[in-house]
Amino acid sequence: MLIFELAIILVATKLAGDLAVRLGQPSVLGKLLIGLLLGPSLLGLIENTEVLHELSQIGVILLMFIAGLETDVQEFKRSGKAGSLVGFGGIIAPLGIGYLCGYLLGLDTLPSIFLGLLLSATSVSITVQSLREMGRLNSREGTTLMSAAVIDDVVVVILLAFLLSFAGGDVNLPLLLGKKAAFFLISILVGWKVVPWLLQKITSLRVTEPVVTIGISLCFLFAWFAETTGVAAIIGAYIAGVSIGQSKQKQEVMHKTETIAYAFFVPVFFTSIGVMTDVQGIGNNWWLAVVLSIVAVLTKWVGSGLGAKLAGFSTRSSLAVGAGMVSRGEVALIIAAIGLEANLLDKSLFAVLVVVVLVTTVVTPPLLKLTFPKHEKKAP
Repeated sequence: MLIFELAIILVATKLAGDLAVRLGQPSVLGKLLIGLLLGPSLLGLIENTEVLHELSQIGVILLMFIAGLETDVQEFKRSGKAGSLVGFGGIIAPLGIGYLCGYLLGLDTLPSIFLGLLLSATSVSITVQSLREMGRLNSREGTTLMSAAVIDDVVVVILLAFLLSFAGGDVNLPLLLGKKAAFFLISILVGWKVVPWLLQKITSLRVTEPVVTIGISLCFLFAWFAETTGVAAIIGAYIAGVSIGQSKQKQEVMHKTETIAYAFFVPVFFTSIGVMTDVQGIGNNWWLAVVLSIVAVLTKWVGSGLGAKLAGFSTRSSLAVGAGMVSRGEVALIIAAIGLEANLLDKSLFAVLVVVVLVTTVVTPPLLKLTFPKHEKKAP
C-alpha cells in the first residue's frame, strides 16, 4: 500500500505544481493543495501513517539544508538586527492577540497563553521553497526571514518551557537554556572549523559519491543534535547547510542533494501537510477555525511586517517579510501536540488548530508572490 501511495504522491505533486505555475502561482501551492485533496478530508487515497510522517521529516530537513547551502553568510550577518526586529515582532503580536482570543473563548489563563504561544511559532520551510522558485532566497528580505526564523524558534521554545513549568511539567529551565546555548556554540564551532576540513579529507576516499554522502550525513547529525537539545531539527539542518556552503564542495553537495530531495522526499513533505489535516474533525467549530486562521495570518503578517519596517525596509518589502513569516508548518504542529499531552488543549481545539496551521501554510506562497518586490533582480 505504501509503495502505491508514494507513486501517487510523486506524480500528483508534479502535476499539481505545474498547474499552479500555469495559473500564475508558486508550484508549492499546488503541491500543498494536492495533499489535502488526496488525504482523508476529500478522496482518502493517502493515509496519514507514521512512515509517511518520517519520510516527510526527511523532506523538510533536506529542504532547509539546501537553503543553508544557498545562504550568503555576509548578508546573513548584516541582517542580524533586522532579523531580531522581525522575529520579536512576529512573536509579540500573535502572543498578545492569541491570549485575548483564548480569554474570549473562556479558556483559563495558561491555556490562553499557550494558544498565543502556538500562534507565535513560525516555520519558514514553505517560504524557503517559494523564495527559491522566485529566485529571491539570497535577497535582503530572504536572509532577514532566515535570521528571524532562528530567533523565533529559540524564543518560542524557551517561552514554552516556562509555560510548561507553570503547568506542572517537569522542566529544568537552567538545563534547557544551557542545552540550547551548547547547541549553537558547538554547531557553529564545528561548522566553522571541522566541516570544511572533513569534506576536504573525504574527497580522497575511493568510493562512489563520498562528498554528498558525508554532506547529507552531517545534515542529519546537525538536525538530530538540534532536536536533542530542544531546538527545531530544521534549524540544525540549516546550520549544516551554511557550514558546507563555505567549503569548496558546496556546488557538488547542493546539486546532488537537490536531485535526491526534490525527486522524492520534498514532494512527500508537501503532500503530508495536507494529508495530516482532516477538516471533518472540526465539526461545528468551523467558525472558530475561520476566525483563528484570520487572526493567525494577520498577527504574524502585521507583527513581523512592522518589525521589518522598523529595520528600514520599504512598505512593500515589509509586507513581503511579514508574509514570509506567516506559515506555522510543522513547528506549530509539534507545539500543538505538546499542548494536547499537557492538557493545555482539548481534542476539539487541537483539531481546529491543525486546520489553522494548514491555512497559514497554504496562504503563504500566494502572499509572497503578491507582495515581494518585483523590481529586484533575481538571484542566479
